[in-house]
Formats: sequence, C-alpha cells, structure tokens
Amino acid sequence: MLYFLIPVFNEEGNLLKLHDSLTSLKTEQERFFVFSDDGSSDNSVKLLHELFKNEKFAVLGDGSNHGPGMAFNTGFEWILTHSANASDKVITIEADNTSDLDILNKMLKISDLEFDLVLASVYAQGGGFDKTSFIRKLVSSVAGIIMRYFFDIKVLTISSFYRVYKISVIRNIKEKYNHIIEEKGFISAVEVLIKAIKVKASIIEVPMVLYSKKRKGKSKMKVLKTSLDYFKFLLKSKAKL
Repeated sequence: MLYFLIPVFNEEGNLLKLHDSLTSLKTEQERFFVFSDDGSSDNSVKLLHELFKNEKFAVLGDGSNHGPGMAFNTGFEWILTHSANASDKVITIEADNTSDLDILNKMLKISDLEFDLVLASVYAQGGGFDKTSFIRKLVSSVAGIIMRYFFDIKVLTISSFYRVYKISVIRNIKEKYNHIIEEKGFISAVEVLIKAIKVKASIIEVPMVLYSKKRKGKSKMKVLKTSLDYFKFLLKSKAKL
C-alpha cells in the first residue's frame, strides 16, 4: 500500500488541482490518501470529502490548529496503526501543489533499491527553486549548513516535506523515541530526518524543482518564526537526539 500523508490547513483553493494530480497518478501499488487537517477554518475538510469520495481516504484532525508537525505526527500514527504489510510506503507531500508529482515514480523505484528514505531535493544537482523569495532561500540555505554541521547530516535538503518513507523507518523511529515527531512547526521535517539517520536509515536525494507559482495563496511558513524554531531546536536537541 502507498499511503499519501498530506497535512492540510486552509487549502480550499488548492484541493481541486491536488485531487486531479493525485488521482491521475499511475502507480503499481494500491493507494490510500490520509489528510491530516490542522484546524482549517475554510471549506477544506468538506471539499476533501466531496473530491475524494470515490477513493480510499481518511481525514484526520480534532478541529484545532497545532502546526504541521503535529499534523504529520497524527498521520504517521494513524498509518502505523492501519498498515498491514512490511512493503508499505508513506509518501509525504504538501497540499499546495508545490510537490512535483512527476518525479514520484522515480522516487518509488529508487526506494525499491534498498533505500529507506528518498528525499525530493532542491539542492541536489538538477534541482532548484522557481519564484521563491531571496530571504526564504537564504534562511533555508544557512539553516541547512548549521544543521548539517551540528547533527552530521550528509544530505543537502533537510526541510522538504516531500519524501518517500518505507514503513519500517517510521516503526523504528517510534520504537526508539516513542514519539515520531514532537516539534509542532516546520522544523518537524528536520526532526524526523535526524531521527531517521539515528535509526540507521539508508537515505538518498532526488533532484526536484520547487514551483511556488503552482500554489494558490501564500505559503503557511513564516520565515522569522521558522528561523527562531531552528535556533531553539538546535539548543534543546543536540544532546537529546
């Protein structure tokens, strides 16, 4: 089974295109769409039920806004409970259509080559940004350098949500740390990557171009808050992880 784990927060304007992109995918394995709603105040939840009524799907969430980290953690926990096959994979993407699904089958094939975690990478050769602010690119680049140094991370892209996990990696993280993700914000992507490294996951990157123009509305990531979250995470997590 391929579990698509997708956090959602006020994405009403992006969901129709997301539905069309996901349902037109050609994959060898059966698919299940897990939407983890983070307290959307628009019609996102209602629209998800309407659009995906002919698909296998679940919409999770308690109606409150906790942050993307908790949305991902809720989805991972749900998937661990429902996964019945050691060959299952979890594909994490964003709901705003900035994850390039054209490279997904390549990522899945690479995952089959004994890689536990496949990262879509804007920094790998052939990847890049399209229409992304200089400040956001600068923060991403500097934070990446610092985190790679302090946590001995070998990959180039550390904060992208677009990934393919083997279910075994998620189980191993859960067994070692009890919590898959504890961070509430966007830094959660770094947290789970470091935990995957600590459980000896084999990791590889696939180049991807991030097309911000595909998104309707603004990014939910606040640059200043995320920058502070990186700093706080570094202080409290260096010895812990």
